[in-house]
Amino acid sequence: MAILTEARPQVARRAKGVRNRDGWWAAFFLGPQLTLLAVFLVFPLGFAVVLAFMRWDGLGQKEWVGLDNFAAQLSDPEFGLAVWNTVKLALLTAPFGLALALLIAVALNSVKGGGFYRVLYFMPVVTSSVAVALMWQIILAGDEHGVLNASLERWFGITGPDWLGDPGWVIVAIAVVTIWSSLGLNVVIFLAGLQTIPPQIVEAARMDGAGSLRIFRSVTLPLLSPTIFFSTVVAVISSFQAFDQIYVLVNPKYNDGARTIVYQVYELGFQDFQFGMSSAAALILLVLTLLVTLVQFAAQKRLVHYDT
Repeated sequence: MAILTEARPQVARRAKGVRNRDGWWAAFFLGPQLTLLAVFLVFPLGFAVVLAFMRWDGLGQKEWVGLDNFAAQLSDPEFGLAVWNTVKLALLTAPFGLALALLIAVALNSVKGGGFYRVLYFMPVVTSSVAVALMWQIILAGDEHGVLNASLERWFGITGPDWLGDPGWVIVAIAVVTIWSSLGLNVVIFLAGLQTIPPQIVEAARMDGAGSLRIFRSVTLPLLSPTIFFSTVVAVISSFQAFDQIYVLVNPKYNDGARTIVYQVYELGFQDFQFGMSSAAALILLVLTLLVTLVQFAAQKRLVHYDT
């Protein structure tokens, strides 16, 4: 008994030494990542928040202006147009893109050799967004050299609009490009979700006399609702952050129909050098994204089924 009593402090000291050594190793491996995270994410975010309340051109003296930058943006017609265009882009890309991806995923789920088609659909996802935009620029060109308008004229005798020059059509053209470029990712996500549905449930529904449409509506959609919810959140956030393809496809500086919030942030900061205004617009975008995401999470309590 005495031997055990004397051994306990030694065991405790050894355990403490092991914990300290593990802590040092954890700090050694996590340190570089945490440092990069702080330098390239935490510090810029904090600086942007502070800068949103200042007037600064990047070189001169910073001037504290309080909420003037936010008030200026919220009263700016260009910013209001950018918000409306961003909302329209989200309303076009999220529902139509996800619905198309879901239909393709359901079709591929029952096709032999579906892996080949998955690769084909996923290729635009791994293609450079600049290359995608340049390709669609040729397709959607408004003159006689545009592939789409030339085809409409030759096959149907229809004169197509200036897809990238007409402010009324440009957001539709951008939505088509966005849907095409993100379709493969959504198809793969939906295929993964479909493969988690127990086949016993589908067979039981068939034995009860349910047809394919009834199974899709009453079995597939409810069990796939968590995947649909995830894809919807990601699609809406991606639409709110759209910039690179739009900037290459059509310059929003000369076409207000393509102006989005992110382009507004870019133009204020890197063309007009109003970094305070730019930071304020970015924070407004952050708040809008958070609000829309919170609404989606609130709606999922009634629309998403997590139990099988």
